[in-house]
Amino acid sequence: MKRFAVIAALVALPVLAGAPAFAATAKHAPAKKVSASAATEFENEVVRLTNAQRTSRGCGALKIDNRLVKAARGHSADMVSERFFSHTGSNGSSFVAREVAAGYPKRDAAAENIAWGYRTPKDVVTGWMNSPGHRANILNCRSIAVGVGVAYTSGGAPYWTQDFGRS
Repeated sequence: MKRFAVIAALVALPVLAGAPAFAATAKHAPAKKVSASAATEFENEVVRLTNAQRTSRGCGALKIDNRLVKAARGHSADMVSERFFSHTGSNGSSFVAREVAAGYPKRDAAAENIAWGYRTPKDVVTGWMNSPGHRANILNCRSIAVGVGVAYTSGGAPYWTQDFGRS
Protein backbone atom coordinates (compact mmCIF):
# COMPACT_ATOMS: atom_id res chain seq x y z
CA MET A 1 0.00 0.00 0.00
CA LYS A 2 1.34 3.38 -0.94
CA ARG A 3 2.00 5.83 1.88
CA PHE A 4 0.92 9.43 1.84
CA ALA A 5 2.24 11.83 4.43
CA VAL A 6 1.54 15.51 4.68
CA ILE A 7 4.83 17.12 5.67
CA ALA A 8 3.55 20.66 6.16
CA ALA A 9 0.19 22.39 5.79
CA LEU A 10 -0.83 25.91 5.08
CA VAL A 11 -2.05 27.86 8.08
CA ALA A 12 -5.33 29.65 7.33
CA LEU A 13 -4.40 33.02 8.83
CA PRO A 14 -1.57 33.82 6.38
CA VAL A 15 -3.86 32.96 3.46
CA LEU A 16 -6.53 35.31 4.74
CA ALA A 17 -3.92 37.99 5.35
CA GLY A 18 -2.40 37.50 1.89
CA ALA A 19 0.99 36.37 3.22
CA PRO A 20 3.11 33.94 1.22
CA ALA A 21 2.28 30.33 1.96
CA PHE A 22 3.77 26.91 1.34
CA ALA A 23 2.89 23.25 1.65
CA ALA A 24 4.64 19.94 1.05
CA THR A 25 3.57 16.41 0.26
CA ALA A 26 5.55 13.20 0.16
CA LYS A 27 4.50 9.91 -1.38
CA HIS A 28 6.81 6.97 -1.82
CA ALA A 29 6.38 5.43 -5.24
CA PRO A 30 8.73 3.99 -7.84
CA ALA A 31 9.12 6.06 -10.98
CA LYS A 32 10.55 5.66 -14.45
CA LYS A 33 13.25 7.96 -15.82
CA VAL A 34 12.01 10.48 -18.35
CA SER A 35 13.67 12.70 -20.95
CA ALA A 36 13.95 16.48 -20.57
CA SER A 37 11.21 16.97 -23.17
CA ALA A 38 8.93 14.53 -21.34
CA ALA A 39 9.64 16.38 -18.08
CA THR A 40 8.58 19.65 -19.75
CA GLU A 41 5.41 17.97 -21.00
CA PHE A 42 4.74 16.74 -17.44
CA GLU A 43 5.26 20.27 -16.07
CA ASN A 44 2.82 21.70 -18.62
CA GLU A 45 0.29 18.98 -17.81
CA VAL A 46 0.49 19.90 -14.11
CA VAL A 47 -0.38 23.47 -15.10
CA ARG A 48 -3.30 22.27 -17.23
CA LEU A 49 -4.66 20.06 -14.44
CA THR A 50 -4.15 22.82 -11.87
CA ASN A 51 -6.07 25.24 -14.09
CA ALA A 52 -8.89 22.72 -14.51
CA GLN A 53 -9.23 22.59 -10.72
CA ARG A 54 -9.14 26.39 -10.44
CA THR A 55 -11.57 27.22 -13.23
CA SER A 56 -14.09 24.61 -12.07
CA ARG A 57 -14.20 26.49 -8.76
CA GLY A 58 -14.43 30.03 -10.10
CA CYS A 59 -10.76 31.08 -10.14
CA GLY A 60 -9.01 32.28 -13.26
CA ALA A 61 -6.54 30.09 -15.10
CA LEU A 62 -2.89 30.60 -14.16
CA LYS A 63 -0.47 31.74 -16.85
CA ILE A 64 2.96 30.15 -17.04
CA ASP A 65 5.67 32.59 -16.00
CA ASN A 66 9.17 31.57 -17.10
CA ARG A 67 10.73 33.19 -14.03
CA LEU A 68 8.59 30.99 -11.79
CA VAL A 69 9.44 27.98 -13.96
CA LYS A 70 13.14 28.76 -13.47
CA ALA A 71 12.69 29.00 -9.69
CA ALA A 72 10.62 25.80 -9.53
CA ARG A 73 12.98 23.77 -11.72
CA GLY A 74 15.97 25.03 -9.77
CA HIS A 75 14.45 24.02 -6.44
CA SER A 76 13.45 20.56 -7.68
CA ALA A 77 16.98 20.04 -9.06
CA ASP A 78 18.47 21.27 -5.77
CA MET A 79 16.36 18.82 -3.75
CA VAL A 80 17.47 15.96 -6.00
CA SER A 81 21.17 16.84 -6.14
CA GLU A 82 21.48 17.60 -2.43
CA ARG A 83 19.15 14.76 -1.35
CA PHE A 84 16.61 16.65 0.76
CA PHE A 85 12.90 17.51 0.74
CA SER A 86 12.04 20.95 2.07
CA HIS A 87 10.83 24.41 1.14
CA THR A 88 14.17 25.70 2.41
CA GLY A 89 16.87 25.36 -0.25
CA SER A 90 20.23 23.73 0.41
CA ASN A 91 21.68 27.25 0.68
CA GLY A 92 19.00 28.34 3.18
CA SER A 93 16.86 30.11 0.56
CA SER A 94 13.09 30.52 0.87
CA PHE A 95 10.75 30.13 -2.08
CA VAL A 96 10.43 33.93 -2.13
CA ALA A 97 14.21 34.34 -2.39
CA ARG A 98 14.37 31.77 -5.21
CA GLU A 99 11.58 33.52 -7.13
CA VAL A 100 13.31 36.90 -6.69
CA ALA A 101 16.66 35.40 -7.81
CA ALA A 102 14.87 34.21 -10.96
CA GLY A 103 13.70 37.78 -11.62
CA TYR A 104 10.18 37.65 -10.15
CA PRO A 105 9.02 40.66 -8.07
CA LYS A 106 9.27 39.98 -4.33
CA ARG A 107 5.93 41.66 -3.61
CA ASP A 108 4.20 39.20 -5.97
CA ALA A 109 5.62 35.90 -4.66
CA ALA A 110 2.56 34.00 -3.44
CA ALA A 111 3.05 30.35 -2.49
CA GLU A 112 4.87 27.08 -3.14
CA ASN A 113 3.84 23.43 -3.25
CA ILE A 114 6.38 20.60 -3.28
CA ALA A 115 5.98 16.85 -3.55
CA TRP A 116 8.08 13.78 -4.29
CA GLY A 117 7.43 10.30 -5.60
CA TYR A 118 4.26 11.04 -7.58
CA ARG A 119 4.88 9.45 -10.97
CA THR A 120 2.44 11.43 -13.12
CA PRO A 121 1.04 14.95 -13.32
CA LYS A 122 -2.40 13.58 -12.46
CA ASP A 123 -1.02 11.83 -9.38
CA VAL A 124 0.76 14.93 -8.05
CA VAL A 125 -2.17 17.29 -8.65
CA THR A 126 -4.56 14.79 -7.05
CA GLY A 127 -2.21 14.51 -4.07
CA TRP A 128 -2.04 18.28 -3.72
CA MET A 129 -5.81 18.64 -4.02
CA ASN A 130 -6.24 16.04 -1.24
CA SER A 131 -4.03 18.09 1.08
CA PRO A 132 -5.62 21.18 2.70
CA GLY A 133 -2.49 23.34 2.42
CA HIS A 134 -1.77 22.49 -1.21
CA ARG A 135 -5.42 22.81 -2.14
CA ALA A 136 -5.55 26.29 -0.59
CA ASN A 137 -2.50 27.34 -2.62
CA ILE A 138 -3.96 25.98 -5.86
CA LEU A 139 -7.39 27.53 -5.27
CA ASN A 140 -6.13 30.94 -4.13
CA CYS A 141 -7.76 33.17 -6.74
CA ARG A 142 -5.28 35.98 -6.00
CA SER A 143 -2.54 33.94 -7.73
CA ILE A 144 -2.41 34.55 -11.47
CA ALA A 145 0.94 33.01 -12.49
CA VAL A 146 2.64 29.66 -11.99
CA GLY A 147 5.84 27.81 -12.67
CA VAL A 148 6.28 24.06 -12.30
CA GLY A 149 9.53 22.14 -12.16
CA VAL A 150 10.19 18.42 -11.93
CA ALA A 151 13.57 16.76 -11.45
CA TYR A 152 14.39 13.07 -11.15
CA THR A 153 16.74 11.10 -8.94
CA SER A 154 19.11 8.61 -10.56
CA GLY A 155 16.55 5.97 -9.64
CA GLY A 156 13.79 7.90 -11.41
CA ALA A 157 11.90 9.31 -8.41
CA PRO A 158 10.35 12.70 -9.29
CA TYR A 159 10.61 15.80 -7.10
CA TRP A 160 7.99 18.42 -7.94
CA THR A 161 7.86 22.15 -7.21
CA GLN A 162 4.93 24.44 -8.05
CA ASP A 163 5.52 28.17 -7.49
CA PHE A 164 2.69 30.72 -7.58
CA GLY A 165 2.75 34.46 -8.19
CA ARG A 166 0.46 37.47 -8.25
CA SER A 167 1.78 39.30 -11.33
